[in-house]
Amino acid sequence: MQNRIPELTDTGVSAWWRGLGLPGLADVHVHFLPERMERRVWHHFENGGPLMGKGWRIHYRVSVEARVARLKDLGVKVFSALAYAHRPGMAESLNDWTLDFARRTPGCLPSATFYPEPGVLDYVRDALDRGARIFKVHLQVGDFDPRLKEIDEVWGLLAERGVPVVVHASSIPLPGRCTGPEPTAEVLARHPRLPMIIAHLGMPEYDEFFEVAEAFSGVRLDTTMTFTDFAERGMPFPARLKPRLRDLGLAGKVLLGSDFPNIPHSYAHQLQSLDRLGLGEDWLRAVCWDNADHLLDLTPDYTRPPGQS
Repeated sequence: MQNRIPELTDTGVSAWWRGLGLPGLADVHVHFLPERMERRVWHHFENGGPLMGKGWRIHYRVSVEARVARLKDLGVKVFSALAYAHRPGMAESLNDWTLDFARRTPGCLPSATFYPEPGVLDYVRDALDRGARIFKVHLQVGDFDPRLKEIDEVWGLLAERGVPVVVHASSIPLPGRCTGPEPTAEVLARHPRLPMIIAHLGMPEYDEFFEVAEAFSGVRLDTTMTFTDFAERGMPFPARLKPRLRDLGLAGKVLLGSDFPNIPHSYAHQLQSLDRLGLGEDWLRAVCWDNADHLLDLTPDYTRPPGQS
């Protein structure tokens, strides 16, 4: 593989993106959660379980303030605060929390979620009216079918508004009852303009989710944990797909995602894993900023100096 740099650490990340001529990094797959929920999520990550397999040690298990400061130091100018509900009655309060977190946290995209339950369309519409710019659903953890009639109008509303939704649809860490490409593709067939971001490049069903991204104009993929040493040990990316990956990235369909802070490696390692693919600087620029900017119109909001109107 071609490498632009021999080794990258967190202290070198700002120099790395500056070397590409970027204004910073835009990461569409970052998690911030209410404290009680976060403790439970971290316990599952670090101790494993029926949805996690063996689990892993969280690299950035520090305070909220320290994590926000780390993103700033890295030059992550734009990031999400993805939350997701795993049972009825959770999503609306999670939206209250994530939208408030974005309001008081510079660079954070107003983020929201939903779950198939009575009233879902109303609280999704409310979140949109309050400024939500990105949504997240987790089909494995939520254990629900995305084709359910209870959320069909939600998909339609997001398609109409052009608001992207990050969907964990693939079979990692372990397969779920409703994971895999077929349910997602059926939703997209009903709502072909839906701007859906498939998390983790669809790992391990890379081929199938690449086909979905190629078939539907609104579909993107995020890079979360892909190509890292951790992922390559268990679910390696097929080298034969690299030309398609390059084409998808240059076509605006691959976005930077990290899963920060819930990762077993440094943030820099995710970036170096992209770099060592050898797909070129144009591809890195597209993935690390330009594609998110095109989707979310970041430049007016997130590259203006503080205090400048």
